[in-house]
Amino acid sequence: QVQLRESGGGSVQAGGSLRLSCAASGYTKRDFCVGWFRQAPGNGREGLVLIDSVDVPAYADSVKGRFTFSRDDAKNILYLQMNNLKPEDTAMYYCVARPDPYCGTWSPSDYKYWGQGTQVTVSS
Repeated sequence: QVQLRESGGGSVQAGGSLRLSCAASGYTKRDFCVGWFRQAPGNGREGLVLIDSVDVPAYADSVKGRFTFSRDDAKNILYLQMNNLKPEDTAMYYCVARPDPYCGTWSPSDYKYWGQGTQVTVSS
C-alpha cells in the first residue's frame, strides 16, 4: 500500500522560504508519477509540480521559477523547495502519487494516493 507523509510546513513572512518533505513508501519509482498539490481555503486543489518515472518535471505557471522539486531515492523522500513565498501561497500542501509512469494530467481526481497534508501560511 502506498503511503505518503508530508512535513515541513509552517508560518513564514513573504519573501521567505520553506522546504517540504514527503516520506513515501509502498511504490516503485519506475511505475509511478508523483508530485505536489495544494488547496487554499475556499479553493479547489491545484497541481504545483508533477514528476514522471524518468524525472522529467512539469511545473504550474504559478510556481515556476520559485518552487523546485527534488527527491532522494535512497531514502524515498520527495521534496518541494519553496522560495520567494507570497501570501497567496498560503494553503495546505499535499504529496501525491499515481500508478502510471507518465503523469499527463493535472486533475486531482486522477491521483489515487494523497498524504495528510502540511499547512503553509505566508504573512505579508
